[in-house]
Parts: sequence; structure tokens; C-alpha cells
Amino acid sequence: MKIIITGALGHIGSRLIRYISEVFPGSEVVMIDNLISKRFSSIFNLPSKVKYEFIEADIKKINLDTIFKEANYVIHLAAITDAEASFKNAKKVESNNFDCTNKVAHACIDNNVQLVTLSSTSVYGTQKAQVTEDCSVEELKPQSPYAETKLKEEKLIKTLCDSEGLNAVCFRFGTIYGPSSGMRFHTAVNKFCWQATQGKPLTVWSTAFNQKRPYLDLSDAVRLIEFTIKKDLFDNQIYNILTENLTVREVTEVVKEFIPNLKIDFVDSKIMNQMSYEVSNKKIQDKGFSFEGGIRNGIKETISMLPR
Repeated sequence: MKIIITGALGHIGSRLIRYISEVFPGSEVVMIDNLISKRFSSIFNLPSKVKYEFIEADIKKINLDTIFKEANYVIHLAAITDAEASFKNAKKVESNNFDCTNKVAHACIDNNVQLVTLSSTSVYGTQKAQVTEDCSVEELKPQSPYAETKLKEEKLIKTLCDSEGLNAVCFRFGTIYGPSSGMRFHTAVNKFCWQATQGKPLTVWSTAFNQKRPYLDLSDAVRLIEFTIKKDLFDNQIYNILTENLTVREVTEVVKEFIPNLKIDFVDSKIMNQMSYEVSNKKIQDKGFSFEGGIRNGIKETISMLPR
């Protein structure tokens, strides 16, 4: 089995490349990453049960056909993921995220490779009731260039599946939390863990404290990839992927269980302040996938690996 992972050294990828050695020993894993974030440590001390190959490259500038030849699966993780920063870099996000997804998808078609591609639950925007994948395009309310680009990518993948024979599945991930060697700290849970361990106040968007958001334990994210391959879940469908819906208040209360006497600083932001939404994960559970992670253990594991 040959698995190609783009953005392999990032928060998700650096955990996934190790997890694959446990569940698919003897496979070949090709890791593509442009190393723009300098996460060199993500490829330190890789397990020996898998044959690894690392390619430092920008997806937009390389010949994917030579890499995708004889591959079975592509896990497309490469993306600019900072939604708030995307306001200042909208064109760059569009170029990097959509254009790369377009190129990867066409290379999968040309080489008959099955594709896992990621979207985001942020495409829902503010919603009054719990939302499912049946939410119409007109009802979706992406509120950042990042979310808008993800929605555009979803439409692209559906079109290519319907008209050009692409075999793919699209996952709308909630906000990732949990440790990995390539983890990032600009998302809520990980950021709170970092601030808490450094003795700093937790910075919270002023109107977001009691609003619900979907969160995804990284352990569930990598298990989902295993599930997708074993169950051959390449059905041209979109699935919401989240471990639980939580308010920001609930997240901060869990952090306080491990580091008491924390202070909270409320700040303003152009994005997210007005976003409150709760997302259903029933569709993927009906396929047989079970979520086993949880915010308490994720925070505990993250805090335990940080200096205090």
C-alpha cells in the first residue's frame, strides 16, 4: 500500500505519519511538505514499520504524476489554516488552498488514486440550530476568506467526482486539539494550553465566551483516516468530523482544572466574534465510526508535554 500525505509535517500530518505505522505496517508513506513552517522535528525518529520518503516541495511547482504513480491513497492536508489571518492574506489563501487542491485532485484522477480532502466546519458560519451536512449552499455562511475557499474546494471536489470519475471523500473538520510533534498554537484549545503553561492570561474573543463551536480530538482525526481506508469510504460525500461541541467557557474551565487561578483577557477580533454554531456528527457515526477522544484528555496530554 502506498499512501501520499501532503502537508505531512503539520499538526495533523505529523501525528498521522506515525499512526499509519501502527495500523498499516509494511506500507509506503510519501510525505510532501514545503517546510515553510520549519517543522523539521516532525520527521525525527520515525517508526521503522513503514517505508518513509520525504519530498520537500511546493505542490504548485512539482510534477505530481511522477509521485502519484502507483499510489493507492492521497491524504490532502496541505493548506493555510489560520482563519483570522486569512483576512490579510485572502489572495494567498485562495492560491495556496484552492489551487493546490485542484492540482492534487486532477493528479488523482489521472493516476486513479483515491483522495481524502479536508474542509472545515467553519463553512457553516453562525447558525441558530444544530446543523448537518444537509444544510443547503444558501444556508452556509462562511465568514472568512479561509472558510470561503474551503467551500469552493468542496464544490470543486463534488464536480470532479460527478463528471470526471474522481474517487474522493471530503471531511469538514472541527477545530483540532491535541498534541503532535508538528502542532500549532493559533487555534483555541492549543493556544489556551500554551498560555496557561506560560503563566499568561487566556485571550478570548469578547463575544465568543458562551458560544458553541465544534472541536476535534487529533486522535479521532487520525483514526478516521484508518477507518476511511479500511471501509473504502470514498463515496463522494461530505461528512462533519468533530468529537464534541463546546462553549469557549467550557474549554477554559477544563484548562483551569489542571492550572488553577488562570486569568482571562477578553479581546476583539474581526472574525469569529459573531460565530456560534453546533454541528452534528451523526452521519459519519451512522457509517460505523465512533469518536473516542475528549477535551479533558486532550488538554491533559497537551499541558503535560509543555514546559511550566
